[in-house]
Amino acid sequence: MRLIATPLKDDIGMEIHADIDTLLSPEVGAQLRKLLIDRGVLVFRTLNPGDEQQLALAGNIGTLRQEQGRSIYKITLDKNQNANADYLKGSWLWHLDGTHDRIPPFATMLSGKVLSETGGQTEFANSYAAYETLSDEMKRRIENLKVVHSVETSMRRAGIAATDHNLSSWRSNPNTTHRLVWEHTSGRKSLVIGCHADHIVGMDRKESDALLKELLDWATQPRFVYRHEWTVGDLLIWDNTGVLHRAEPYPLDSGRVMHRCTLLGEESFSH
Repeated sequence: MRLIATPLKDDIGMEIHADIDTLLSPEVGAQLRKLLIDRGVLVFRTLNPGDEQQLALAGNIGTLRQEQGRSIYKITLDKNQNANADYLKGSWLWHLDGTHDRIPPFATMLSGKVLSETGGQTEFANSYAAYETLSDEMKRRIENLKVVHSVETSMRRAGIAATDHNLSSWRSNPNTTHRLVWEHTSGRKSLVIGCHADHIVGMDRKESDALLKELLDWATQPRFVYRHEWTVGDLLIWDNTGVLHRAEPYPLDSGRVMHRCTLLGEESFSH
């Protein structure tokens, strides 16, 4: 079976049609990588991969990254399975993964194993396209700005209790400062924004808050967003360097379980 790729929206997303054996061939991995970079999100409906197949597919696109000592990380809010489940509520706000690192993950792959009866949809916003369509005036205004990113800020904004334990955990990740406009090695540019963006360096707080909100609202308008309604067995991969994402809230006791693997970053924010 050959690979068939169908655009989901003008500015973001591609649905991939192929069987698992086709997808696991190395030459198709290179094709998928190009589509991922070009389109931001790839969707494989009801592919139903096993963990080893998911890891093999990811490994054909980039280099697998260990997460807490595991290649597959189970995303769940069930505290019996994940003692740190509270922090996952931060995923309900728009964000990029890895802004507390110098080099963020390149991409994330997620498969749906158990779904919630309500909520749990995942949205993706193309930060590349959002930047490219800004006015020339706005591009000039933000060209050299830097933003402080804070894990604590993102957790507080998510409404997670600032207990002594949580504060200690959040503050173990020092604040980082990145350019608001990320110029990639490819020459493309994207916006580094999200719930973790605390303030713009050297700018009045009120002005900073207003500008960051304006940019986030711009980047997450419907034209740049793909919203995925999950079916058990769906597999998604997105380019974390230029795509914001968030999950829609769902009941903490819903039993929802997703299997995630990530790919090592390949370029730093400071490029």
